[in-house]
Amino acid sequence: MAEGARVDSVTAHAAHTMDKSITLPPDEIFRNLENAKRFAIDIGGSLTKLAYYSTVQHKVAKVRSFDHTAKEHGDRLYDIAVQEEVTARLHFIKFENAYIETCLDFIKDHLVNTDTKVIKATGGGAHKFKELIEKKLGLKVDKEDEMTCLIKGCNFVLRNIPHEAFVYTKHADSEFRFQNTHPDIFPYLLVNIGSGVSIVKVESEDKFERIGGSSIGGGTFWGLGALLTKTKRFDELLQLASKGQHTNVDMLVKDIYGGSYGSLGLTGDLIASSFGKSATADKEFSQGDMAKSLLHMISNDIGQLACLYAKLHNLSRVYFGGFFIRGHPVTMHTITYSINYFTKGEVQALFLRHEGYLGAIGAFLKGAEEDNPNQYSWGENYAGSSGLMSVSPDMNPMQRSRSGTFLFDMLEMDRLERQLVKLPLLQDPSSYIPDTMDLTEDALAREYWLYCFEDALDGVVKRAVASQPEAPEAQERAEKFRQKYRHKLQTLRNQPFAYGSLTVRSLLDTREHCLNEFNFPDPYSKIKQRENDVALKYYLKAVKALDVLQWEERQFALVTGVLAGNVFDWGAKAVSDVLESDPEFGFEEAKRQLEERPWLVDSYDQWFARLKGPPHKCALFFVDNSGVDIILGVMPFVRELLSRGTEVVLASNSSPALNDVTNSELQILTERIAAMDPIVQGGLRDERLLLVQSGSSSPCLDLSRLDKVLATVVRERNTDLVIIEGMGRAIHTNYYAMLSCESLKMAVIKNSWLANRLGGKLFSVVFKYEVPAGRRERPVSSIL
Repeated sequence: MAEGARVDSVTAHAAHTMDKSITLPPDEIFRNLENAKRFAIDIGGSLTKLAYYSTVQHKVAKVRSFDHTAKEHGDRLYDIAVQEEVTARLHFIKFENAYIETCLDFIKDHLVNTDTKVIKATGGGAHKFKELIEKKLGLKVDKEDEMTCLIKGCNFVLRNIPHEAFVYTKHADSEFRFQNTHPDIFPYLLVNIGSGVSIVKVESEDKFERIGGSSIGGGTFWGLGALLTKTKRFDELLQLASKGQHTNVDMLVKDIYGGSYGSLGLTGDLIASSFGKSATADKEFSQGDMAKSLLHMISNDIGQLACLYAKLHNLSRVYFGGFFIRGHPVTMHTITYSINYFTKGEVQALFLRHEGYLGAIGAFLKGAEEDNPNQYSWGENYAGSSGLMSVSPDMNPMQRSRSGTFLFDMLEMDRLERQLVKLPLLQDPSSYIPDTMDLTEDALAREYWLYCFEDALDGVVKRAVASQPEAPEAQERAEKFRQKYRHKLQTLRNQPFAYGSLTVRSLLDTREHCLNEFNFPDPYSKIKQRENDVALKYYLKAVKALDVLQWEERQFALVTGVLAGNVFDWGAKAVSDVLESDPEFGFEEAKRQLEERPWLVDSYDQWFARLKGPPHKCALFFVDNSGVDIILGVMPFVRELLSRGTEVVLASNSSPALNDVTNSELQILTERIAAMDPIVQGGLRDERLLLVQSGSSSPCLDLSRLDKVLATVVRERNTDLVIIEGMGRAIHTNYYAMLSCESLKMAVIKNSWLANRLGGKLFSVVFKYEVPAGRRERPVSSIL
């Protein structure tokens, strides 16, 4: 990615005010610097990449169960306390070497942690700037091998950042096509293009070998380009190339043969000789044309070299990185074309969103080996990361804001409390795609959902402030959240690919990250508490009404109960408007809102037939909302499964998102229900009913990133049924997920636009029962 092209609006503002005596705002650029524990630095020929590990103090919402033998708490089920919590975060910042002294001065002025004694360093500049770093920071510079750091960094991002790798396809509806995290990243070929080219075969975490390379690389392009155009800056040379027409300089096959050379399979537009016309044409060539020809020549050469090594070592995954790539469209297109041409499409050219940080990440990991960072899972923090930006100033002039040559680019990653792994029941983990719709490819859907999230901002801000009535500064923080998230939406409108594939899930997750940044850990906490208290009062009445029904009637009533409960979703504007305007809207009213059968997607008859057979061994149920949903919809359904002899694992969010029930809330709710219901009580007592964290903090669900404990329980219990409930988990994600056991996906569509697109209406029902044999359903199941 062009280093001068990626910039967050906040950092753009900082850059705009910079000069040689710049003062950088610590909370906007070098965030959490005062808590930094460990540093690493990767200094290349023109860019410095700084990595540091810090602790971040933020607010979390904790629930605490009351002792209900005491009367002073009234009917309230639990208390909500907002507490301070410390988590770990990795920060990566990229800036130009021209400003290294200014940045080091700033770091020194704000570095208060005296425990830091050593800074790990890699890259060619680690020698050049060693004395400067030691003098400015008072830290000992410990040099690390550049290639080792590069591979460690590459392995780390491929494992921890979904949609890190992408294929570039020029002129496609979506130029960037992102790859999902593969369960096994090895082996692969890494083609690192700096001044020269290194080609590395990577077989495992610590086993790699440089199997080849070339002296013709980025330095060649820069050096020859400077001689040809008198342009001394790399970015300016790329800019010239993007405007040039190489066919004015290059000799094509058709220039020699008058057309294609069919017997050899050579098209007429294929370059026969780079710069071939410059020897025979008696004219001046534009600098742009020469730069473009040079870029094509070097990119084609590197692409062919990579193909030969990939074939020689039987490798199909080839990643390109290094200073030369920088996300430049012409470079990526030329390499991609070359790879496709020479391998006939058998090998894909893959690029990395964060390839510029690989060395810095690797150097950090080398310095942190005693902490074993690889034993944790990490996730990109969308609120703090700049994102992948276009290099074309025509696409988004805003992102090119700069003062002189100084620009910041940032990546932030949070250490997750729990190690995340794939669900063992995925039929083919390598082909699993969580998201149903890719908004980077669907312009109409993208515009709608961006508008939808922007339109909902006022409501989110209002609920965030209301969730902290005792905090006088809540309004100010909420306004900062509004500005931050609105800017993210504007960025995604101009660069939908900024954080990988744009999806409803990523829009929701970005909003949660921004809310947490401004200390709104659970804006719906009061709403959830109130609705849980009310719904519990009706639980016994609901199950008694079910118990008097005949078996066949009861099965249908249980399903409609889950569906009606799922209507109570504050994340859906159509529902939140109703719930705010009509406090009396209840469970029975929700049932009446559901569409009549046949539903939009209707496998109920197959499900009912299955219920006549032997009970399932164990059901894994991914639950959705608090209140009516979990208490009056899900728990009676769970109760029926327990009565049939089926063990049940309830998987709920580890942390808050919208009004979704969290594991800590569900523990309290289930204990209260058990006190009223001997079936639920017996399930808990005999450990036939388990409550486990999903590892998720999102309204959506990625089955490749689940709590390791949950995955272990699923495997040990021989789970043979997976139930996924709700729009976020069963429609926006996992609608097409194929499992190795039976699955049941249930949701009510609470968005008019989506309902219309699917051929339904508001409150249409999706009830999708699938078996691993892959039995086909009616065509409506493929309409998304």
